[in-house]
Amino acid sequence: MMWLTWRQFRPQAIAAAAVLAVLAAVLLVSGLSLAHLYTTTGIPACHAHHDCESLASGFLMHARSGSYDRLHGIAAAIVLLAPAVIGMFWGAPLITREIETGTFRLAWNQSVSRYRWIGVKLGLIGLASMAAAAVASLMVTWWAAPINRAVVLAGSASPTTVNRFTPAAFAASGIVPVGYAAFAFALGVTAGVLVRRTVPAMAVTLAAFAAVQLAWPNWIRPHLIAPVHAVLALGKVSLGGFGDGPGNSLFLAVGSKGDGWILSSHAANAAGQVISRVPGGCSTQTGGPGAFLACLARNGVRAAVTYQPGSRYWTFQWYETAIFLVLAAVLATFCYWRVSRRALA
Repeated sequence: MMWLTWRQFRPQAIAAAAVLAVLAAVLLVSGLSLAHLYTTTGIPACHAHHDCESLASGFLMHARSGSYDRLHGIAAAIVLLAPAVIGMFWGAPLITREIETGTFRLAWNQSVSRYRWIGVKLGLIGLASMAAAAVASLMVTWWAAPINRAVVLAGSASPTTVNRFTPAAFAASGIVPVGYAAFAFALGVTAGVLVRRTVPAMAVTLAAFAAVQLAWPNWIRPHLIAPVHAVLALGKVSLGGFGDGPGNSLFLAVGSKGDGWILSSHAANAAGQVISRVPGGCSTQTGGPGAFLACLARNGVRAAVTYQPGSRYWTFQWYETAIFLVLAAVLATFCYWRVSRRALA
């Protein structure tokens, strides 16, 4: 049964290996160049000279202005799309192909029981899905390591608001792609078992997985760990926007806090109470943005921030991976029960 499953899966495995090989070659050459740039910039020894922020900021500007940024985007897109592709082309056809051709009857009339038949298929190809996602994510994570370290060192001086917690970056690095791949594969198999037609099952898999990927970072991930609340001086944060609006209303939003994840922010006093109106004498019309911020600071205006610290990145990665692996196991168990206990046709 293992040999038959491998023979059926071999074309997909070869295609995946080819894509990973090309990605590895490109990232290796570019990654070594990026690591060399990180070293020659002087960042590894910056603590001795107390100039880490400026050096890291310069490195990030160079990395984003060159081909590194484009390559990072392409590589991240491949890792981001891989689970969906696995679910559609590896998971959905796994059972439907056998149903549509009727070959499952022949398999079950041999020495292989339906229990072993579905168990081997789910186990072998499910592990292959997780391995492919893990290799791709490992390569991208290794490549982006100098950039991630520089973002942490640059802090509020970072020239980019993109960090590891942004939805696309988070889903395309670390270990969560392994959980996504397992879930997408199991979701595809489940859709195939229920729909029993390959193309409709592929469409259902894509729609369901896309819905989960869109909803999860907005509604679920922020609440996996209780966020941190802080009231900070305006000079301690990087503002994403500020100004005075109609009716003398005050607008102030924090754009980033180092490599942390900003969930919400607003203008506040020292006690953390919301300030909705511009203090008297402060205006963007007199003196420009710099003078306006200075006036706000003199009047005790601060930034109340709700955020997830950057130090929690790997905690979120492990939590989310575990959740999706459990969901994948539940779906796989359902598929095993459905195939082993009920007739497919």
